[in-house]
Amino acid sequence: MVKLALSAAAYLIANAVGLLLATALLSGFQIDPLSFIIVVVAFSIIQAVLGPLVTKMSLKHLPQLMGGVALVTVFIGLFVTDLLLEGMVIGGIANWLAATLLVWLGSLVATILIPVYVFKQLAEEKKKAA
Repeated sequence: MVKLALSAAAYLIANAVGLLLATALLSGFQIDPLSFIIVVVAFSIIQAVLGPLVTKMSLKHLPQLMGGVALVTVFIGLFVTDLLLEGMVIGGIANWLAATLLVWLGSLVATILIPVYVFKQLAEEKKKAA
Protein backbone atom coordinates (compact mmCIF):
# COMPACT_ATOMS: atom_id res chain seq x y z
CA MET A 1 0.00 0.00 0.00
CA VAL A 2 2.83 2.38 0.92
CA LYS A 3 4.67 1.49 -2.28
CA LEU A 4 1.57 2.31 -4.35
CA ALA A 5 1.17 5.67 -2.59
CA LEU A 6 4.83 6.51 -3.15
CA SER A 7 4.55 5.50 -6.79
CA ALA A 8 1.48 7.71 -7.27
CA ALA A 9 3.21 10.63 -5.52
CA ALA A 10 6.28 10.20 -7.73
CA TYR A 11 4.06 10.15 -10.83
CA LEU A 12 2.25 13.34 -9.78
CA ILE A 13 5.52 15.10 -8.92
CA ALA A 14 7.08 14.03 -12.22
CA ASN A 15 4.14 15.42 -14.19
CA ALA A 16 4.24 18.61 -12.12
CA VAL A 17 7.93 19.02 -12.97
CA GLY A 18 7.21 18.52 -16.67
CA LEU A 19 4.36 21.02 -16.67
CA LEU A 20 6.43 23.55 -14.70
CA LEU A 21 9.26 23.16 -17.20
CA ALA A 22 6.92 23.89 -20.10
CA THR A 23 5.44 26.85 -18.21
CA ALA A 24 8.89 28.29 -17.50
CA LEU A 25 10.31 27.87 -21.01
CA LEU A 26 7.35 28.55 -23.31
CA SER A 27 5.90 32.03 -23.38
CA GLY A 28 2.43 30.98 -24.59
CA PHE A 29 2.11 28.03 -22.22
CA GLN A 30 0.41 29.15 -19.02
CA ILE A 31 -1.09 27.42 -16.03
CA ASP A 32 -3.07 29.47 -13.55
CA PRO A 33 -1.29 29.17 -10.19
CA LEU A 34 -4.58 28.59 -8.35
CA SER A 35 -5.52 25.67 -10.58
CA PHE A 36 -2.03 24.15 -10.92
CA ILE A 37 -2.73 21.18 -8.64
CA ILE A 38 -6.01 20.43 -10.41
CA VAL A 39 -4.25 20.60 -13.79
CA VAL A 40 -1.49 18.24 -12.60
CA VAL A 41 -3.97 15.73 -11.16
CA ALA A 42 -6.23 15.85 -14.24
CA PHE A 43 -3.27 15.55 -16.62
CA SER A 44 -1.88 12.62 -14.61
CA ILE A 45 -5.20 10.78 -14.57
CA ILE A 46 -5.71 11.35 -18.29
CA GLN A 47 -2.21 10.06 -19.01
CA ALA A 48 -2.66 7.03 -16.77
CA VAL A 49 -5.84 6.10 -18.66
CA LEU A 50 -4.50 6.93 -22.13
CA GLY A 51 -1.13 5.17 -21.80
CA PRO A 52 -2.42 1.60 -21.96
CA LEU A 53 -5.10 2.57 -24.48
CA VAL A 54 -2.62 4.17 -26.90
CA THR A 55 -0.24 1.25 -26.42
CA LYS A 56 -2.95 -1.30 -27.22
CA MET A 57 -4.17 0.66 -30.24
CA SER A 58 -0.67 1.08 -31.62
CA LEU A 59 0.14 -2.62 -31.18
CA LYS A 60 -3.00 -3.57 -33.05
CA HIS A 61 -3.17 -0.93 -35.79
CA LEU A 62 0.19 0.85 -36.05
CA PRO A 63 3.15 -1.00 -34.49
CA GLN A 64 5.56 1.66 -35.78
CA LEU A 65 4.09 4.05 -33.21
CA MET A 66 5.32 1.98 -30.25
CA GLY A 67 8.53 4.02 -29.91
CA GLY A 68 6.57 7.23 -29.52
CA VAL A 69 3.70 6.06 -27.33
CA ALA A 70 4.84 8.26 -24.44
CA LEU A 71 5.01 11.34 -26.66
CA VAL A 72 1.61 10.63 -28.19
CA THR A 73 0.17 10.07 -24.72
CA VAL A 74 1.61 13.37 -23.45
CA PHE A 75 0.29 15.23 -26.52
CA ILE A 76 -3.21 13.79 -26.13
CA GLY A 77 -3.07 14.35 -22.37
CA LEU A 78 -2.20 18.01 -22.87
CA PHE A 79 -4.96 18.35 -25.47
CA VAL A 80 -7.66 16.79 -23.28
CA THR A 81 -6.53 18.69 -20.18
CA ASP A 82 -6.60 21.94 -22.16
CA LEU A 83 -10.13 21.14 -23.35
CA LEU A 84 -11.43 20.24 -19.90
CA LEU A 85 -9.81 22.90 -17.73
CA GLU A 86 -9.74 26.64 -18.15
CA GLY A 87 -6.68 27.01 -15.92
CA MET A 88 -4.28 25.94 -18.67
CA VAL A 89 -3.52 27.67 -21.97
CA ILE A 90 -1.07 26.09 -24.39
CA GLY A 91 -0.99 28.55 -27.29
CA GLY A 92 -0.14 27.83 -30.92
CA ILE A 93 1.02 24.73 -32.76
CA ALA A 94 4.69 25.39 -31.96
CA ASN A 95 3.83 25.52 -28.26
CA TRP A 96 1.84 22.28 -28.54
CA LEU A 97 4.82 20.46 -30.01
CA ALA A 98 7.40 22.06 -27.73
CA ALA A 99 5.21 21.51 -24.66
CA THR A 100 4.82 17.84 -25.57
CA LEU A 101 8.59 17.40 -25.70
CA LEU A 102 9.27 19.46 -22.57
CA VAL A 103 6.59 17.81 -20.45
CA TRP A 104 7.73 14.38 -21.63
CA LEU A 105 11.40 15.15 -20.96
CA GLY A 106 10.76 16.80 -17.59
CA SER A 107 8.53 13.94 -16.48
CA LEU A 108 11.03 11.36 -17.66
CA VAL A 109 13.95 12.92 -15.80
CA ALA A 110 11.86 13.45 -12.67
CA THR A 111 10.52 9.88 -12.82
CA ILE A 112 14.10 8.59 -12.83
CA LEU A 113 15.50 10.95 -10.20
CA ILE A 114 12.66 11.18 -7.64
CA PRO A 115 12.69 7.54 -6.52
CA VAL A 116 16.48 7.39 -6.54
CA TYR A 117 17.12 10.50 -4.47
CA VAL A 118 14.00 11.71 -2.66
CA PHE A 119 12.42 8.44 -1.54
CA LYS A 120 15.75 6.80 -0.80
CA GLN A 121 16.69 9.76 1.42
CA LEU A 122 13.32 9.56 3.22
CA ALA A 123 13.82 5.83 3.83
CA GLU A 124 17.32 6.45 5.23
CA GLU A 125 16.04 9.20 7.54
CA LYS A 126 13.27 6.89 8.77
CA LYS A 127 15.83 4.16 9.54
CA LYS A 128 17.99 6.64 11.46
CA ALA A 129 15.01 7.83 13.51
CA ALA A 130 14.02 4.27 14.48
